Amino acid sequence: MIEVDELTKRYGGTMAVDHLSFTVRPGQVTGFLGPNGAGKTTTLRMILGLEAPTGGAATVGGVPFRDHLRGLRHVGALLDANQVHGGRSAAAHPSALARSNRIPSRRVDEVLGEVGLADVARRRIGGFSLGMKQRLGIATALLGDPPVLMFDEPVNGMDPEGVLWVRRLFRRLAAEGRTVFLSSHLMSEMENTADQLVVIGRGRLVAAESVRDFAARGTFLGVVVGTPRATELTAVLVAAGASVEPQGPSGTGRLVVTGLPADRIGALALDHRIVLHELTTRTASLEEAFMELTADSVEYPAGRPR
Repeated sequence: MIEVDELTKRYGGTMAVDHLSFTVRPGQVTGFLGPNGAGKTTTLRMILGLEAPTGGAATVGGVPFRDHLRGLRHVGALLDANQVHGGRSAAAHPSALARSNRIPSRRVDEVLGEVGLADVARRRIGGFSLGMKQRLGIATALLGDPPVLMFDEPVNGMDPEGVLWVRRLFRRLAAEGRTVFLSSHLMSEMENTADQLVVIGRGRLVAAESVRDFAARGTFLGVVVGTPRATELTAVLVAAGASVEPQGPSGTGRLVVTGLPADRIGALALDHRIVLHELTTRTASLEEAFMELTADSVEYPAGRPR
């Protein structure tokens, strides 16, 4: 379990993390979201003892990470896949860490095989693609078979097969009872991988809840309607108090309706003998909810007038 209590980090006059508190529990994948500059990486580094907090505390398994004598046996982490020595081989990098953490050398071959790098174990890391370096970083995180795992943007540079593999791996690790904490800016990955979310903005907590509950906080609720008589249906729905906007290119007959539920729209269409080809209730996606609920926390908003 990871526990963050009033964690604070200030760099001069800049407050990077502001009295942040949350808990990451075992047995589930917890996603860590926030706009660029929100303080995610700084928070991860403080949990791992790589940054000293200005105030508050972060513990792993009830104690600060630095108090764990053999760190890789307690926490596996991937923060930056490029932070490896390019002159070392794929096997040499985890081998050095295994020796320093008193981990059996056989684990090196096991984890390289698990991430699909067994055939390139003797190749130098400098010739690896970013996706291969991500796999090596994940292998290193798994080296000590730890109960807690932390990953910062682990699918950057991965092809679709790699992304699917990572998604399944994280779900399996959580199903084994481990604590999996995953930072990513890819909403699709959070929707497909995470059970819970911790969302921050400008270093402060925005939400700590399930993916479903967070997505439901978005205010957009609408119904997508398809009909060959879009103009006529629009007039009927507007008269009933709805707001109607066309969706897609002109002439496709698809509308987005807000202000009326799907069953009411269907009843009105039936009353006026208007054929419907589509009637789908659409709720806010995770991305829409995230954009809406963190709008005031964006550090460098594009397209806004100064």
